[in-house]
Amino acid sequence: MMRVTARLSDAEIWAALSEVPDPEMPIVNLVELGIVRAVAWADDTLAVTITPTFAACPAYAVIDDSIRQRLQAAGVLDVEVRVQHSPAWSTEWMADAARSKLQAAGLAPPPRHQGDVLQVLLEPVACPRCGSYNTSLCNNFGTTPCRMIYTCIDCKEPFEMFKPL
Repeated sequence: MMRVTARLSDAEIWAALSEVPDPEMPIVNLVELGIVRAVAWADDTLAVTITPTFAACPAYAVIDDSIRQRLQAAGVLDVEVRVQHSPAWSTEWMADAARSKLQAAGLAPPPRHQGDVLQVLLEPVACPRCGSYNTSLCNNFGTTPCRMIYTCIDCKEPFEMFKPL
């Protein structure tokens, strides 16, 4: 029996990929985070290029499997997931929808930095719960390497901020 792959349009591919949650933050998907960089057909194989948030990302295998499973469920039998490290992933690639979802979940989204990360690290961070800028950095490392722990002085709640990268 011959294997036949569905030849999805770019819009259908991106829609399917937008249903793949980030393994570490399932409230956002891989497309919103800017991890999925490109899709392209080569004969009957769909190549999906990703740039993980960190070069040594422990979730590579989960991301790869999740992308393959979702696209295969849509009918694409041959999927190749390519990893591209250059340019390095940046929080600038995050969609506004991802930033809003992070904030709604109690995680301060990374500020837009346009390449000047040091400057935004010196700026006050708004509490995602009450909006106060009266916050204090408690630890440069949170539950993952890409987060920092803060405390809001006004509402007394601890929270994490996604580091601007």
